[in-house]
Amino acid sequence: MTTEIYRDAWGVPHLRAGSALELARLQGLVTARDRAWQLEVERHRARGASAAFLGPDALPWDLFARRARLDDTASRCFAALERQDPETADWVRAYVDGVNEGLAAADAPEFTSVGLAPGRWEPWTPLAVWLATHILFAGFPAKLWREEAARHLGPEAVGLFAADGPGSSGSNGWLVGGDRTVTGRAVIAGDPHRFVEDPGVYQQIRLACDEFDVVGLAVPGVPGIAHFGHTGTVAWAITNAMADYQDLYRERLRRTGAGVEALGPDGLWRRVARHTESVRVAGGESVEVEVLETERGPVIAGGPEGLDDGTPLALTLRYPPRVTADLGFQALLPLLRARRVDDVDRAFDLWAEPVNVVQAADAEGGVLHRVAGRVPLRARANGTRLVPAWEPGHEWTGWHETPRAGLTDGVAVMANQRGPAAELGVEFAAPHRADRIRALLAQRRRWSASDMPALHTDTYLASAAPLLDRLAALEGLTGPAAALRERLLRWDRRMDADSGDAARFAALRSALVRRLAAHPAFAPLAVPPAYPEVFLPWLALLPRVGFALEHLLRAGELYGIDRQRLLREAVEEVAEAFAGQPAARWGDTHRLAPWRALPDPSDEAPALDGDHDCVLCTSAVPGWTDLAARGPAARYVWDLARREDSLWVVPFGASGLPGHPHHHDQLPLWLKGELAPVVTDWARLKKESDHG
Repeated sequence: MTTEIYRDAWGVPHLRAGSALELARLQGLVTARDRAWQLEVERHRARGASAAFLGPDALPWDLFARRARLDDTASRCFAALERQDPETADWVRAYVDGVNEGLAAADAPEFTSVGLAPGRWEPWTPLAVWLATHILFAGFPAKLWREEAARHLGPEAVGLFAADGPGSSGSNGWLVGGDRTVTGRAVIAGDPHRFVEDPGVYQQIRLACDEFDVVGLAVPGVPGIAHFGHTGTVAWAITNAMADYQDLYRERLRRTGAGVEALGPDGLWRRVARHTESVRVAGGESVEVEVLETERGPVIAGGPEGLDDGTPLALTLRYPPRVTADLGFQALLPLLRARRVDDVDRAFDLWAEPVNVVQAADAEGGVLHRVAGRVPLRARANGTRLVPAWEPGHEWTGWHETPRAGLTDGVAVMANQRGPAAELGVEFAAPHRADRIRALLAQRRRWSASDMPALHTDTYLASAAPLLDRLAALEGLTGPAAALRERLLRWDRRMDADSGDAARFAALRSALVRRLAAHPAFAPLAVPPAYPEVFLPWLALLPRVGFALEHLLRAGELYGIDRQRLLREAVEEVAEAFAGQPAARWGDTHRLAPWRALPDPSDEAPALDGDHDCVLCTSAVPGWTDLAARGPAARYVWDLARREDSLWVVPFGASGLPGHPHHHDQLPLWLKGELAPVVTDWARLKKESDHG
């Protein structure tokens, strides 16, 4: 049967076919046409083969991907999917067939620049892409940091440094029930906060066939619409639940004449699965990596000889898909077929990872607010630190039931704070974003879809309070320092790009963070242990201090550190620095720094509103850089009264092809906080082609 490809004014693909299988193939084909380079980068990353064309900088990730066995896990999950849900397996195969067809004709310029030809996708490659995208989502490397902090500073340091810190990803999401909207039907809105990538990690798309007609945000390389979708009668969205569902085990390993053995909790030594792989590196020598796997999981750091510095340590990672051979892909087709919240609810019963908080609503007034995903039952210590594999009591004994919640005064708000998933996690985001969204929603009784961008773009920084409180108590300042103090105490606490006060606050915050991080009390944490390089963002002291600044300033005592003295020094430094640049604004230094597989020095970094704890969460790293690598990877508003009144935007555009008219055409909207309409009338779309 003929399939049809349409585009809206922003180049967003609207795809139509007779069956779900035909539509999956078309989705793969069009995604390969629009995002060929991105797809191949993700395929290589999932296989641990990206250094072969990206060079040495990509090697740390490749070594982790090989040692963690990401591609092998995806292959196992697909084999299980074929046995348990052959319909979904065939659907994934159809998508892969479309990708391979599209890649065969790909001519993205990046391929030429690195001398790479598009390769062939395997049936499990979409699962591998999904796993590689989310394997660090739960932030298991934070356990390495907590171990070091507790070892050097004592157990109380774990709480002091708790924060939504480097490398973590979150989102804002809110559901406004029908009794709080002008239409009497619910509105769902939000924005996922991730590392902003170019091309974007989310792809606006519409998938229509005889069974369903869904608009939403797809992950390029993965069929269907998993995270954010609207079927016309029901819509759903997710935020990161901040659950802890991955464990790190310290292992005792020894080499024998026959290979490698690991000591188990029963006191017995057992053979470890072992083989070696070669990782190619463009411009350098290939690197051999020993891949080991114990009964707990793959060894991701160290080995029988310890870490690179000789520390006698080996770490295994235990993560649910490796244990269960299930990535939750069985949920994807039921989501597309959903008509009511009960359908969405049943679909998310099949969800595996990442663990999310789901919000959904339908046109009949149904609402859903729940956690979805697999979190193992095990000892509490597993969630907070490294645990010894050779001691009993750290095994997985089952799975948590996923909690549910309701609406409060007609709304539900999730922004990675402690909420429905509180019992499932260790560290959560500070409550500032969630509290601010609730406060804004309380300012009026009735809301519309078109009102939501005002919440997306709010820049009030509640987390400024502890620093400003200490600043207010600082006496004896004179001259420019006293003037700076008075100016900041009058500041409206909005991190607007054109704000001079925001620039001065950020500079003061960074100056204080640097002084705290340089204090001798924290010296044992200044040089991280010799863990693999991919984990270093979680172990760097300066970002940890920056993101935990509230806790560090509010603590009754902080290891003998005179915080007021350090603050006084920081005020004097910043006052002197700004004396020569009175017109300086926050946007002068707070600019977008997206991740690209290949650098593009020609691109200018645009100025950004917002900050880490604003609803408009554009995360810099205080004390290190004002550039923002993380931020809203998309914004959406789902209207359950009329789907065509829904809105969305991505940071760049629908096309991944440099120079294409729709490569970066949504960036101006994204920067201003504006959204594009979701077009659902086929007559208003431009037909691109029929595809037989």
